[in-house]
Amino acid sequence: MDIAFWSATKLARALRAKKIGALELLDLYAARIARHDRELNSLCLLDLDAARKRARALDRAAGRAGAKPGALAGLPMTVKESFDLAGHPTTWGLPEYKHKRAAGNALAVERFVRAGANVFGKSNVPVLLADWETDNPVYGRTVNPWDHTRTPGGSSGGAAAALAAGLTGLEAGSDIGGSIRNPANYCGVYGHKPTWGICSMLGHALPDSVHPADIAAIGPLARSAIDLELALSIMAGPDAIDGAGWKPGLPKPAFRTLRGLRVAVLATHPTAEADATVQAAIAGLARFLSRQGAKVSERALPAFDLGEAHRVFIQLLRGATSSRQTDDYVAQMQAAKARLDPADDSYYAQMVRANTQTHREWLLASNRRHQMRLKWAEFFRDWDVLLCPNAASAAFPHSQPGERWERMISVNGKPQPATTQMWWAGIAGMCYLPGTALPIGVSPEGLPIGAQLVGPQYGDLSTIRIAQMIEREYYAFVPPPRYE
Repeated sequence: MDIAFWSATKLARALRAKKIGALELLDLYAARIARHDRELNSLCLLDLDAARKRARALDRAAGRAGAKPGALAGLPMTVKESFDLAGHPTTWGLPEYKHKRAAGNALAVERFVRAGANVFGKSNVPVLLADWETDNPVYGRTVNPWDHTRTPGGSSGGAAAALAAGLTGLEAGSDIGGSIRNPANYCGVYGHKPTWGICSMLGHALPDSVHPADIAAIGPLARSAIDLELALSIMAGPDAIDGAGWKPGLPKPAFRTLRGLRVAVLATHPTAEADATVQAAIAGLARFLSRQGAKVSERALPAFDLGEAHRVFIQLLRGATSSRQTDDYVAQMQAAKARLDPADDSYYAQMVRANTQTHREWLLASNRRHQMRLKWAEFFRDWDVLLCPNAASAAFPHSQPGERWERMISVNGKPQPATTQMWWAGIAGMCYLPGTALPIGVSPEGLPIGAQLVGPQYGDLSTIRIAQMIEREYYAFVPPPRYE
């Protein structure tokens, strides 16, 4: 495979061994960006001059006796636009922030820098990180490298597209409603939404916003599941205040092979029907796992109504994101709520009610969430992982105009609201569970199909380890044909 598509782990190993220089690798990616990213628009901000200065310094330091280059050893990488990068704007796709410069790096970015990464730019996002299209009035639309007529997903859409096209070595994203897992799924790369709270989000917020966001997490995207473990080891940990009292202690996986692994499978659900191509791909992986000696069940589920779980997720999700909305928008939602039919249970109605809910209503929903969280804990005493989709289909065509809840995608030849796909994101997100996205095949149209591995709270290393075994023994990243 072309060096541009090597895993970050392999690239860092080559950098430490001086088989390639930090400047040489940066220039390789810069040349590919110049050749390919005009059509993709995956990277919205580049600072190659400063990155080249850092690369030269890293190369000089690596040549000194006793040099300790760090885990990433000069690896060129990019981060999602929503992370602060010193001296550059953090807009979240909003024009009013495009001239406001970050005073310093987000904590996660700083941790990558300390580990030897050379962060040379940012990847594109949708407005307020709130869409599975990646498009905004500041930087424009990103397309999928597998098919330019289709979305790369969102909100870490630029990140996944850049990785798939071989334009960067590693990426950092964020996820509240599938924003790591969905674009990883659509672009055929790997992503990990960590257990809530284990990665500090300091520096990943709109200006003046410091309250921890419910459900939201930051995590890595990569071309290999091996890289997810490496990147998570760098990202995980509290900020300086919380660090006075705790540090990560994620349990190591209790298994080394697929034999004996306990896998529950959920390929579709009436609340969010999955396309037959997705169901077939997951069934194929399940059969493989069974042949390798894993215990596989298509009937095992946690002891609560998964349909109800989706309604609770939407209420908590839209409650968490309501603080991003303007006073005028909230007033519009309040007026819309007054017009709703009490029997209306559509996504739009759920969203309006959640955007205007009282604190008591939120507390009641959160209490129900924690009841479900305890049921998940019981479930994972018997099962190591839940294998399920990230989304109902492969990447869909760029959406027609209209609000998100008005757009439709085709699932099994029938229209399905695009927002319904968030059901698969909520499975892990609402109850603080880790979710690892991994590619497992290609659709008849030649688009990536992925799966999600959901594990117990703090079981991040286990879901990543299972993804690594599947990568090694069943299916691994494949570059899009136009970018090989």
